[in-house]
Parts: sequence; C-alpha cells; structure tokens
Amino acid sequence: MGSLISDTLFWPALMIAVLGFVVPRGLARILPEGVRPLLLNAFLSTLILFVLSAAFFVCLYLWQGTPVAEILAPGLAANVAFFGKLGLMAAIIWAPIMLLSVAGLPRRWVKETW
Repeated sequence: MGSLISDTLFWPALMIAVLGFVVPRGLARILPEGVRPLLLNAFLSTLILFVLSAAFFVCLYLWQGTPVAEILAPGLAANVAFFGKLGLMAAIIWAPIMLLSVAGLPRRWVKETW
C-alpha cells in the first residue's frame, strides 16, 4: 500500500491542490479588501497557478530522470505549448480548490462588506 501512494501521482496532485488553496490566501494578504480586488485575486491566482503547475511538471520530468538536453531539444515554443497544456490539465485539480479558497476570502474581511 505504501508503494502505491509513492509510485503514483498522489503527492504531485496533493502539492498542486495545496497550491490552489495557498496562492489566493497569500494574495489576499497583499491585495486590499473589496469586490474588485477579489476578482483581481482570482485572476492573478489563475495565472500564478497555471505557471506554477507547468513549472511543477518540468520539475517532475527532471526528478524522474529526463535529461535537461532532452527537455530543451524540441525548442522553447514546443516546450511552452507542451508544459502549458499540462498546466491547463492540472487545472482540474487546482481550479475548484482555488475557487473555493477565493470564495471564502470575504469572510475574513474587516473593513469591507460583501
């Protein structure tokens, strides 16, 4: 049972899910309270999580032993397209969690009301 968890995508999926929760909460500390900053938070969180999940897949490929030269061989545009597609597919994990995290932010507002 232990090898089932370590050999699968459990840990990477868990990491992406945690990022989906943490990124909007971190941005909420920087952005002011209000509806427009909340929408900006959702937009910035989407962009950041897309880039982080694409970079996470690059790191997974390197961790699994793929040589850097083999990753860079197709070229920059092909790599951006490939890992960008993987980042978008990872949205099935981080997007619902990010939306719930953003939706819960107004409960913590002190100055503004929803």
